[in-house]
Amino acid sequence: MSLGLCSLVVAKFTEDPSARFSPEAVLETVDPLPVTVAPEQPTALEAQLIELPAPEAAIPVAAALREVEVEVKPGDSLARIFAKHDVPARDLALLLDCEPLGPRLKNIYPGHKLTFAFAEDNTLMRLRYAAGPLAEVAFERIGTAFSGQEVNREPERAHAYRSGTIDHSLFLASQRAGLDDALTMQLAQMFQWDVDFVLDIRKGDEFHVLYEELYLGERFIGYGNILAAEFVNQGKSYRAVLFEDAEGDRNYFSPNGDSMRKAFLRAPVEFTRVSSNFNMRRKHPLFNRTMPHRGIDYAAPTGTPILAAGDGRVINASRNKYNGRYVVLKHGEQYTTKYLHLSKFARGVKAGSKVRQGQIIGYVGATGAATGPHLHYEFLVNGVHRNPRTVPLPNAAPIASDQREDFTVKTASLLSALGRRQAEATNTLALAD
Repeated sequence: MSLGLCSLVVAKFTEDPSARFSPEAVLETVDPLPVTVAPEQPTALEAQLIELPAPEAAIPVAAALREVEVEVKPGDSLARIFAKHDVPARDLALLLDCEPLGPRLKNIYPGHKLTFAFAEDNTLMRLRYAAGPLAEVAFERIGTAFSGQEVNREPERAHAYRSGTIDHSLFLASQRAGLDDALTMQLAQMFQWDVDFVLDIRKGDEFHVLYEELYLGERFIGYGNILAAEFVNQGKSYRAVLFEDAEGDRNYFSPNGDSMRKAFLRAPVEFTRVSSNFNMRRKHPLFNRTMPHRGIDYAAPTGTPILAAGDGRVINASRNKYNGRYVVLKHGEQYTTKYLHLSKFARGVKAGSKVRQGQIIGYVGATGAATGPHLHYEFLVNGVHRNPRTVPLPNAAPIASDQREDFTVKTASLLSALGRRQAEATNTLALAD
């Protein structure tokens, strides 16, 4: 039975230095002790009439708690961590039942931290769970249950700039420039509808990135969003800027307000290579005869997530001898996409269900007539197969007309800062030469 004692509190702590005082200041304000004279002893009759005060009850002093900090490691579970530190399973159950914060403990992940605070008899009195430096949930024992509060910290945000030139790959160039992998993934996702970062990248391509660095006090704690960026691919420049609309949704747009997002992904899987291109006269490797190859085969390890190329509805999620496990999505009246040879379907993917662009619909496999693990991906326009890599893709919705002025005002400073940093970096390189 859930005890329901948990309440949500956002806590902030402040300290006023003026509230502190020194021992010397205290002594200056204390009057000398008065000289007292012992009173005369009462007579026996007076003693019977005097009601002597009862002695004051002793005020208990809280004993210091012993704290143990644990960093979650791969393969760890709550039950294993609690057992290792001799915390009863009943305490774990009480914490998980503590609504609404207790269930968050089920989301532990390697790198997260748990801090236990024990009394002298090893009773768990407090528990802090930190999924990162900015958000922490603190639980405290109250009787036979636990109460929880959430402590959120707001970081300071500073703008930073990095640029690089590609010799071999975007990731290697980004690492040399000082960008971490998460920011590099953000950059690739921003431009993925215009640039194929596996097949289109060339030596000499450039990137310029204006982004956020996050600090707590003077301590660097990580990276925020990319605010504006430019990518130059084979001499063609693409620019994008972040904009948050009136509903609080954040997306990337070109400087003129067009969405960087297209209605469809070019490649709905993170692949290692293209094992077979779109070719209407391909010789089939299994049947040894010319058979049209109406899609693209993206080779990838078994189990690699496959994404819905666009918003749509599942019209088929089934299996047959040649396609293996396959999914067919319908996107409005014009467009259809097909995904073949899956190892398994994602949960909830069945005929009639709706999907959003980027949602996982299945996993790479080699079911059906397949020589190895890969995704066979088809793209149809009005029932006609088209090459997924070259077919013109419709754009997502641009900035709404009633938000155009707000967009221009908010993004002008970011685009200006990006251009200024680029110019400074170019001048620095010129002086170095």
